[in-house]
Amino acid sequence: MSTEANPYALPKLRQQYQQAAASKEAGEKFHKLMSAYTRQDAVVLAYKAAAEAIRARDASMLSKLTYVQQASKQFEQAVQLDSANPEVRFLRLSVESNLPSFLGLSQHVDEDRQFLLKTLLNHPNSGLDAESFGLVRNFLVERGHVSDADAQKLARL
Repeated sequence: MSTEANPYALPKLRQQYQQAAASKEAGEKFHKLMSAYTRQDAVVLAYKAAAEAIRARDASMLSKLTYVQQASKQFEQAVQLDSANPEVRFLRLSVESNLPSFLGLSQHVDEDRQFLLKTLLNHPNSGLDAESFGLVRNFLVERGHVSDADAQKLARL
C-alpha cells in the first residue's frame, strides 16, 4: 500500500505525531485520524495511544484522566503485540515520562528507558531507521533520560 493510500503509514504518522505534540489543532486532527484505526498493528496502536495522551493534554480537568487511562490501556495492548519494537516503547516512554507521578501511570519509564538505550547502542542493528534512531536518541539525551557517559556513547553513533 502506498503512503498516499494509507493514512497510517509510519512516516506520515511520525510527522503528524510531532505536529500534534506542538499544536492543539494538529492534536485534534491526529486524534480524529487515530480514533478511526481498528487494526492490530503494534506501532500504529502505539501512535493511537499517543494521540489519546495528546488529547488529554488539551482536555478539561475532568476528562484528562479518562484519556490518559485509555492511552495507558492502548500502550499495554501495543506492547503485548510487539514488546521488542523500539518505536512502540519510545512512544510509551515519551508519554509516561510526561505524566504526573501521582497518577501512578508511569510505571514503565525505567524499563522503556533501559530497553531503548540498549537498542540504540546496537545501532545500526537497532531495528530503527536513521530518522527514528535520531528522534529517539535526541529525546533520551535532551530529556536527561540517560547518563552523561551514555549520552557521549550515543553521540558517537
